[in-house]
Amino acid sequence: MASLWHLLGPPVTDAEEEAFLVFSHTFPSQTLGFLDPKASTLDLTVAGRDLTIHQSRGLLTSDRKEGTTGAVVWKVTPLFAEWIASPNFLSQHGYLTSSTIAVELGAGVSGIVALSLSPQIKKYVATDQDYVLRLLRQNITENLPAVTPKASKKRTTRHKKDRGSDGLLSPNIETFALDWETDSVVGLTSLLKEGQTGDETTVGGVDLVIACDCIYNDALIEPLNSTCAQICRLRPESHDKPTLCLIAQQLRSPEIFESWLASFNRYFHVYRVPDALITESFSEKSGLVVHVGVLR
Repeated sequence: MASLWHLLGPPVTDAEEEAFLVFSHTFPSQTLGFLDPKASTLDLTVAGRDLTIHQSRGLLTSDRKEGTTGAVVWKVTPLFAEWIASPNFLSQHGYLTSSTIAVELGAGVSGIVALSLSPQIKKYVATDQDYVLRLLRQNITENLPAVTPKASKKRTTRHKKDRGSDGLLSPNIETFALDWETDSVVGLTSLLKEGQTGDETTVGGVDLVIACDCIYNDALIEPLNSTCAQICRLRPESHDKPTLCLIAQQLRSPEIFESWLASFNRYFHVYRVPDALITESFSEKSGLVVHVGVLR
């Protein structure tokens, strides 16, 4: 593991300094960061796979007080999915294998990261508020033939798969309703069981916690970071590898970014993924960034 930290470089310890560094570049104009909020569907190719993603413009423009941002696809998501599904330092250091379990927070309606990464790993759990899950499940089920090895490559042969009451969408993709402000992560343990011996359940926790462009509202910073930490604590201390928390985001407000990082640093040792370990889409001048957290 020492070599992994060597690759990532020194930890980020000063939120104000990190905000100054990442915002010191001139970024291309990216507006809010939606791909196309007016489109009802998006046709994308991510990690070599063709996906058709349904969006909800009506929900995005509604006055729903609990939030609407998960109703459409944000620019960061397919770029992050493309990178994490390709050979990278995570796969080189044993974090992306056939035994990996990943949990995504604030997955939104698209399911793009789940669809891109799930063929490589054991289990992917996509979470968001309950209002998002119907469209999230639809996008995952309708795109499964494009990512399932034994399925036909012809998109015209798609069919919906029955979904069980536990949110199972495929052999290794599940959904879970999780509101950072009100819900406990305890319910996740039932999805993370690795085996049973008598009445004793062995839970190995999670290898990766993923959040794409979830940092935009100051009021949600602490609930998000606290939830990340709670999920990381599901892994026993005796495990040979700590859970990694990956936060991908578009840089918009220096103040919001600094507030997030100051809070995140209280829970995690933080590293910014350097240009040498990530695609050009996340270079210093892109306005996009990925940080890795390791629970303190």
